[in-house]
Amino acid sequence: MPRLTDVIGPSFYELHHTIRADACEEAWLKGGRGSLKSSFAAAEVMFGLTANPGANAVVTRRYDNELRDSVFNEYMRAAGRLGVDHLWRFMVSPMQAIYLPTDQKILFKGADKPLKLKSLNIGKGYIKYFHAEEVDQFGGMEEIRSIVQSLFRGENKARIAIFSYNPPRSGRSWVNQETKKPKDGRIVHTSTYLEAPPEWLGERFLADAKYLKETNDMAYRHEYLGEEVGTGLEIFTNIQIAPIDPELIKTFQNIRQGIDWGYAVDPACFVKLDYERKKRSIYLFREEHGIGWSNRKLYEAMHEDERRALSVADSSEPKSIDEMRAYGARIKNARKPAGSVETGTKWLADLEKIYIDPSLCPLAAKEFVNYAFEQNRDGEVISRYPDKDNHAIDATRYSLQDDITDVGRTGSGISAATFGF
Repeated sequence: MPRLTDVIGPSFYELHHTIRADACEEAWLKGGRGSLKSSFAAAEVMFGLTANPGANAVVTRRYDNELRDSVFNEYMRAAGRLGVDHLWRFMVSPMQAIYLPTDQKILFKGADKPLKLKSLNIGKGYIKYFHAEEVDQFGGMEEIRSIVQSLFRGENKARIAIFSYNPPRSGRSWVNQETKKPKDGRIVHTSTYLEAPPEWLGERFLADAKYLKETNDMAYRHEYLGEEVGTGLEIFTNIQIAPIDPELIKTFQNIRQGIDWGYAVDPACFVKLDYERKKRSIYLFREEHGIGWSNRKLYEAMHEDERRALSVADSSEPKSIDEMRAYGARIKNARKPAGSVETGTKWLADLEKIYIDPSLCPLAAKEFVNYAFEQNRDGEVISRYPDKDNHAIDATRYSLQDDITDVGRTGSGISAATFGF
């Protein structure tokens, strides 16, 4: 049976002892890729449940559809690393893990329906652990506080909330601001891949980190070291506004097209771009847009070859899609699951470059450059992406939907001593 020291990173040993002694109420785990923060959280919660009969846990992400491929799989892997996977039953519907010797539970719930999260019934026992993965996706500390207070109400027992996240670029984001505030019972733990055993990460991971460090130091510092590298509220720091050589445009082979429908005061927008996968770059070289445009006018503004090529359009207006198809355009609906705006926008922001020709794509140039986080009345940055002045941005997201992926699964004789602590 493995010791716990064999499954958590060395930088987390002291924090483990603190949590085991119930000496903190909040553990904020911040770090970049390969920092082992998520694997530590999963192992810590599962270890803690075996050491505390009657305790249960709730694990969440901002959106329900993000659970299975992230924290749910991470907890399954943690059970395997701890050598106790035969003692846990993982279920998808409802999404939960049951510790067979005692019937303790880990419930996996999305926070996009907060009322359900607040009113859930764990059954027997109490909730000792709350783990929020990618906590920076939440709307702010008030939202987090409301959930924690609901889950931890009742018996006067020691509880622990664990928040894991990659620090946003901007130092003014709410999560970066919150973790700088001193608070009794709060520990802010920082880790990077440099403190992880190299064999846990693998040669490919280390090679990718080295390459990014050599080619884009700012991106490396943010993605791998978890540093706040932003200078303000800007969302896209990878924009290059400059003419795109017409001879280069002739060589483009990976064309994407997207459409965002207009409203009375908002422009309809068609964009055309090239996606260079190896360069992790896109080139926006054509757009058509106008306020008050009918679908017919948008269709007529498109070139004949653009009508024949596939466009991905906002699926919220099926009548507009049907109308454009009737005119002769090839269009498919954009997939818009919960969290797609955040996922798509982050994907765009993480590209090496977004090249925009301002004379060919004036709306896109304006929107990408000016798209920024908003602030609440206390001056803190609201983490949700603004839903305004982003029509070319939305059309760009839709066009690339198939390219975008989330980069980002007692009575037993087991005791705390079994794991080496």
